[in-house]
Amino acid sequence: MGRKALIDQEELRRLAGRGLSNAELAARFGVSESGILQAKRAAGLSKPMLDHSRAIPWKLDRAHSQSGPATNLRNLSSVAQGRAIPTEKLNTALRWAGRLVAAGLDVSYESGRGFSEVPASTDDWLAARVLAEARRALDLPEEQA
Repeated sequence: MGRKALIDQEELRRLAGRGLSNAELAARFGVSESGILQAKRAAGLSKPMLDHSRAIPWKLDRAHSQSGPATNLRNLSSVAQGRAIPTEKLNTALRWAGRLVAAGLDVSYESGRGFSEVPASTDDWLAARVLAEARRALDLPEEQA
């Protein structure tokens, strides 16, 4: 079993603040890049991981994980959780979800087939909910469907 490397958190903060890459930090402290990532998390230097399970409630096939609907849902979820994303990506996601909601449509997913647009259910209208959460986080007024 390997020894646990001691990484001085103050030194890590200072060097990371100077812009050293994870590879440079790993060489400096004599650990792996994974060790640096763990140390950064322990020191509070990493952004918290986002949870997109409310926006993407399905287990996506790898082939569909970077599709337009998946990307738009992830971007809206990121914004709803307080993460800033590039304006053009935000606008694309807002327009996409806004179009669905205005047309009374929702997004559905089926493994092997991918995403499709379906009539919205009043029980759990995913597109409307994700759009509303993002708009609230951005302090934008609710749009009328």
